Amino acid sequence: MAVAGPARVRETGLTLRVDACKAMCGIVGICKLEAAKDIDVQTLARMMGTIRYRGPDEAGVYLDDRIGLGHVRLSIIDLAGGGQPIHNEDQTLWIVWNGEIFNYPELKERLVQQGHRFYTTSDTEVLLHLYEQEGPECLAWCNGQFALAIWDSRRQELFLARDRVGICPLHYTVHDGRLIFASEVKSIFAVPEVPRRIDPDAVNQVFTFWTVLPGRTVFQNVHELPPGHFMQVSQAGMRIRRYWDIPVCPRSEQMDQPVDAIVETVRELLVDAVRVRLRADVPVGCYLSGGLDSSGIAALTARRFNADLSTFGIRFEQEAFDEGPHQQTMAAFLGTHHREVRASTPGIGTSFTEMLWHAEKPVLRTAPVPLLMLSKAVRDSGLKVVLTGEGADEIFGGYNIFKEAKVRQFWARQPDSSARAALVGQLYGYVFREERAKSFLNSFFGSGLAQYDDPLFSHMVRWRNTSRIKAFFAAELQSAVASADVYEEVRASLPAGFGRLDAVAKAQYIETKLFLSNYLLSSQGDRVAMANSVEIRLPFLDYRLIEFMARVPSRWKLLGLSEKYILKKVLSPLLPESICRRSKQPYRAPIVCGLLSEANRDRTMEVLSPRAIASAGLFDGDKVDRLLKKMRTVSDPGEVDSMALAGILSSQIIHRQFVEEFCTQAIPLAQLDIVVDRRSGVRPAIAEIPSRLPQRAEVPITSHK
Repeated sequence: MAVAGPARVRETGLTLRVDACKAMCGIVGICKLEAAKDIDVQTLARMMGTIRYRGPDEAGVYLDDRIGLGHVRLSIIDLAGGGQPIHNEDQTLWIVWNGEIFNYPELKERLVQQGHRFYTTSDTEVLLHLYEQEGPECLAWCNGQFALAIWDSRRQELFLARDRVGICPLHYTVHDGRLIFASEVKSIFAVPEVPRRIDPDAVNQVFTFWTVLPGRTVFQNVHELPPGHFMQVSQAGMRIRRYWDIPVCPRSEQMDQPVDAIVETVRELLVDAVRVRLRADVPVGCYLSGGLDSSGIAALTARRFNADLSTFGIRFEQEAFDEGPHQQTMAAFLGTHHREVRASTPGIGTSFTEMLWHAEKPVLRTAPVPLLMLSKAVRDSGLKVVLTGEGADEIFGGYNIFKEAKVRQFWARQPDSSARAALVGQLYGYVFREERAKSFLNSFFGSGLAQYDDPLFSHMVRWRNTSRIKAFFAAELQSAVASADVYEEVRASLPAGFGRLDAVAKAQYIETKLFLSNYLLSSQGDRVAMANSVEIRLPFLDYRLIEFMARVPSRWKLLGLSEKYILKKVLSPLLPESICRRSKQPYRAPIVCGLLSEANRDRTMEVLSPRAIASAGLFDGDKVDRLLKKMRTVSDPGEVDSMALAGILSSQIIHRQFVEEFCTQAIPLAQLDIVVDRRSGVRPAIAEIPSRLPQRAEVPITSHK
């Protein structure tokens, strides 16, 4: 396949915008911004020790007088020679990174023609030479998922960057004259001097949007580099710029092609997205939920590339959550080696704390926990890499919230239409037959109709419903966030031209920018997969697909109220009719019955005890106590109460794990395989590595003392 060049780069104010065109691991680093405390190997090794599960195969560091870089490696490409840090020919550029560049063979061929010489066969070195050739514009050439750090020793400049949609994490803080960065926040907290405090504004965001807004974490003064952005750090200071965003295409700019032509282009793009994501020097499996998206990826993989495919699926005890029969249908249809993970309801509650240690933020659902169990099954089977179906709902129009946006906009503009109730019944026919449910849905859809011109119209009802949980906030927390306008912060972040999008396109953009990266790709994606040293790859989030689908009219994404019309036409030749035609079943997991099961009740009650609640200072103890009493007497808790329990409990656990009980001295130092030390007076030759630090006693990092 020919390498596509980057599209035009243009300056828009202070933002460099690029309208575009391997090994999944963990990274850490410290860069001196001014006269500051020296950087030592032990500190880097301790930072790496917190995330060794992200890269259990190898560890290496680079140091000079201004910077320290650390890397823990999960070897997937160039198993023998791809250890990091990696350098260019004259050793003036050094890189550590987490991720994959899927089009690296094509990029390497071009770079060789331009005179670059390679000493490994890794995609890491390709990326480094591409940066050497193109500077920050190298990102426009990359089809991948990554978080990277490149040190230019000649210019004394650090370059940090994150992939377009935020599959791989990258956090940072500035403290005591040093920029400290890492794949996960816990590595930053491994530096003893860094303060650890919960950010009230971030908690307020979580209890509104289910997650923090881009660039935030739940910890004060700890940030996340937003997706599609890079950071440059030099003597002149720090600057962050955006290089990519989801294209905003009003109707006048959308493509005018026959639907069959659109389908054919999507099919070609998706096949190629799968093909390049199968590049690895280890076997690649697939997650298989039994829904359209994962079934389609598994079918493309098995039918076109790998007939000996391993697939993995989650089973639940409760029928309302379980998709096992559909998984079995697909596995039998494709002939895959299918493994089922049975997520028991008590087991979900038991593993909730472990999941939060990796997620590093409160959650309002327990859904990430079974995915943590699933990644463990993948690793236990001997695999390191799986393809998943995440991203299809956002890109192709699969969520009910997109349908609701269409229906509610119709309601707002046609207040006297007799079709209003029928449309709701069409959306939720399975509950609309019940009078109580019908009354609720009519009230739900009728809420806030006067604000249909609000850019956030599609999501406001759900966000305000979630915000009801803030009634449990302690008085101090309520006071701290009283002046914050979280909705206005979102409105201010929307791109030019957003107002000219139709209702569905607006909803898609907001869902993708706020929810996909910050929640799904984090709490339910990278974090729970890498907890078990498993890399997930997401063909539906190939930027070529995203950019193409942004120009497809919404009527071909939602045909009436039929979701993912284009994708169904693409995948229907590959799937059983029962899979292709089934309605989307949202992925959910039991909440209350898991967290308050007999096996977990005592632990939950202790974390939510009056003493623990008062210690954290986030919630009102009396209100939490009334919630718990209600949960013990109500057989079917409502959605808001269930989310309140998960949100309050997870916030308390996060506070305990990272504020109250985090102990840097309990962190074992990572055993280093590569040490490049170029500090003044310390200059071992490259040939003298690897070297090792003395091994510390293995002390597990626990959630509770």
